[in-house]
Amino acid sequence: MKLSFTVDMGTFISFFFVLSSYLITTILLTNKERDASVLNTAYNFLIRRTLRIFPAYYFYLLLLVLLPFAGWEVREHAPLYFFYLSNFQIYRGQVWNTLTSHLWTLAVEEQFYIVWPLIIIGLRSRPNWIIFGIALIGVSSFYLNIALIDNREADFYSPVTRAWKLMLGASLAWLRRRDDLALPSRRTGDIATIAGLILILGSALLFDQQLSYPGWLALFPTIGASFILWGGANSSVASSILSARASVFVGLISYPLYLWHWPLLVFVEAFKFAQLTPLERGLVIAMSFVLAWLTYRFVESRFRTGGANRTKIATLSTGMIFVALAGFAIVEAQGFETRFPKEIREIAEVRDYPASWRVHECLIDPKKETTFGKTCMEEARPLLFVWGDSTATALMPGLRQPQHERNFGLAQFTSNSCGPWLSVNVPGNPNCRSINDEVLGIVSRARPDVVVLHARGSTRLDDIAGLKETILALHALSIPHIIVLGPVPVWKRGLPNEVLRYFVMHNALIPARSSQRVYQSWDDAQMRSVVVGVGAEYISAWDAFCDTDGCLTRLGEKPEDIVASDVHHLTESGSKFLIESIRDKIAPIGSSR
Repeated sequence: MKLSFTVDMGTFISFFFVLSSYLITTILLTNKERDASVLNTAYNFLIRRTLRIFPAYYFYLLLLVLLPFAGWEVREHAPLYFFYLSNFQIYRGQVWNTLTSHLWTLAVEEQFYIVWPLIIIGLRSRPNWIIFGIALIGVSSFYLNIALIDNREADFYSPVTRAWKLMLGASLAWLRRRDDLALPSRRTGDIATIAGLILILGSALLFDQQLSYPGWLALFPTIGASFILWGGANSSVASSILSARASVFVGLISYPLYLWHWPLLVFVEAFKFAQLTPLERGLVIAMSFVLAWLTYRFVESRFRTGGANRTKIATLSTGMIFVALAGFAIVEAQGFETRFPKEIREIAEVRDYPASWRVHECLIDPKKETTFGKTCMEEARPLLFVWGDSTATALMPGLRQPQHERNFGLAQFTSNSCGPWLSVNVPGNPNCRSINDEVLGIVSRARPDVVVLHARGSTRLDDIAGLKETILALHALSIPHIIVLGPVPVWKRGLPNEVLRYFVMHNALIPARSSQRVYQSWDDAQMRSVVVGVGAEYISAWDAFCDTDGCLTRLGEKPEDIVASDVHHLTESGSKFLIESIRDKIAPIGSSR
């Protein structure tokens, strides 16, 4: 899953988008009516927001840049963070589930704060056109939000597909300033507020990553936000909630709390074998409250009071430059890698994507390619057909080795993040279903002797049903030997990173086997029962790599001996080890030695 910010939190963000747009549009229109300069109003607004946002923001970035666990993306893409462009970084697929992945919302808002005043200025001579501009931008943005639902990264993180939410807030401000939207009665305000809370909380609780979000579903939390904004202006419910001491305190530290809660959750979970328990998650959130208060007390509050002055501006500018230079220096020094022995650095730097993978030919990217190359099918018989995602591609180096000893053909039809599940719509990968249909057609024409199905693994009921349908479809084609090869071990933050982590903690090379931060992506026993139940053979890759002492990390002490190049892709050494371990179970490579 590539979405780096959870859907449930994304529903709450709808409220802040609508609120932010409402506030700035109200300020711009109010000053316009007073014949004040819209440009000066926008400038003053940005100055106030800068004093509100930048101190804690750059203090937060400074800590991430300097602390070793932050990850390369924080330093390599520092300019994107400094200029509030991190949403484009995530959209391009450069980072996911990292310490900074929640910053995209701030980026979208800042982009809006720069562009929207310019639009208002452009329409200042024709004030009645402002509402038409709001409608045009809103309708166009919502259309793109629907049209791009199959490209979830673009839909989720792009300011273009989020602009309709901002325009909804702007339209409320316009109608309120024109007295076209009267204040509700106290009873109506309470009903609207409660309805809005139900829509937002319901969306957060019921929506998950498997649904097509944002799309049409984004209407629910966004309309809920509008109800709260309209009804809350005259609502005893809203007044009671906002005047409570706890609400006032949370509101006071809300911004640094937003900054700190996510990286703490990511960091703590990264150093834990399993997902956080509710108690552990609660303790992390409590810790984020402490950090948020400290940041507010000693950083943010020192800049928010007293207005802008040269000292504050100079301090902020110096901080920005220092953070940028620190990130640049660390990247240029390769993280000051000389603090690690040469052999550790070389093992940790292994990124093994050999030519045998045939990327963009037989391993296709469903977002760019939907057809396979002509070299993916060999003529020799018997024919072994590999069907699966990129982890299936990593099997190819291992399969080539016995091919030199036995005369058999190989076929490779693999697609990124696309398991061999027929009739399954994969969230964020809309072409996967049609690609699997195409592969089945290729199997039908090729009539291979063996089909090996392999993927990272999934516990989704739809995917399991899709795997069963694939096996049944292969049986219908009279494929003599159908094998499901279970997923390989998954290293929580990548095996190379685990090598570095182990050296930092123990000053030694990682043991040949480890049980730390490695897990299965499905239950072997359960899947064996499912697969055998529909007449296929099941082989456990986990059993090949793991025993009671842990999972295999390396086959020797050389860099190329590491068995995985990242979270779940085997290196050439790992691939050869796996295939050699199970070759007796796979015809034709196991028919003789």
